Amino acid sequence: MGDEKASRTANIFDVARLAGVSHQTVSRVLNNMPNVRPATRARVEQAIAQLRYSPSPAARALVTRRTRTIGLVTPGTVDYGPSSIAMNFNFAARAARYNVDAISSPQNDVAAVRSAIDGLLKQRVDAIVLIVIDTEVLAAVQALEIDVPIVAAATSSRPHPRLVAIDQYRGARAAVRHLLESGYSTVRHIAGPARNPDAVERLRGWREEVASARAQSTPPVHGDWSAASGYRIASEADIAPGEGIFVANDHMAIGVLSALRERGLRVPEDVGVVGFDDVPEAPFVYPSLTTVRQDFAALGEILMQKVLLMVEEPDTVSESTPLPTRLVVRDSAPLRP
Repeated sequence: MGDEKASRTANIFDVARLAGVSHQTVSRVLNNMPNVRPATRARVEQAIAQLRYSPSPAARALVTRRTRTIGLVTPGTVDYGPSSIAMNFNFAARAARYNVDAISSPQNDVAAVRSAIDGLLKQRVDAIVLIVIDTEVLAAVQALEIDVPIVAAATSSRPHPRLVAIDQYRGARAAVRHLLESGYSTVRHIAGPARNPDAVERLRGWREEVASARAQSTPPVHGDWSAASGYRIASEADIAPGEGIFVANDHMAIGVLSALRERGLRVPEDVGVVGFDDVPEAPFVYPSLTTVRQDFAALGEILMQKVLLMVEEPDTVSESTPLPTRLVVRDSAPLRP
């Protein structure tokens, strides 16, 4: 009888009947609540095992007020950084036995992001994570007050308890420093979109490293992260031998390499190029691309740790130290003796 029930319709009342207790007692055992005698707990656990009972997520949520679901708001872009963050956060959430309910929203629309958050709150998510690629959206997120924990993957010059980030600023400074140490006298910057937080910090790092070294530079030009924009900018710019180019991401840098080759400028003999991200294609372009690597797997794990801390200990306030980057030296800007 017990095996037949286990294979068909075992529920909390079946467990209670077999253990000789109330269904409220079974619920307390399932949720590790106090005030259950050890002998009673053992009987309930034995009944659960015998019936192979597994509580439904909905039933558990009624008791714990948690759904073990996290809402994820993504920017709706296929760009390497945001998509890598989303993928690795999903991996980390799954490892922690949480589900992820993801919604994409327009990249630069504060109202749309707020609407996405409202939609997730109606699904009774335990927390909300956002991947933010716009400075106005970032400001709105930092000021937002809702009833569940909210965490953003976003870069800022100012630490904030809701933010988890990779250190774009120091990564940019390392890229510029490498170009200068490799003998390039001028370092120009092809920047990302003006309202993108990562691009803002990489621009700040370039500017301050150039100033610190008292090196020559040219005014930055903004691209849109695509190889086409990098190609266009490098085709139109007045680039001379002896210059280094710090490009705000690898895809734009790939476009830059193509434009320089068409112009007859040799890389790295005439011009050095450093990108940012270390996309999978970076070692295989010609010449192979020197770049700044970001650890998106570690970022996904830290995002999940931050969520768990805020869910389990809501009164805890902590600021996360930005994750370091690593310069990967390849043929487009080798270290010269």
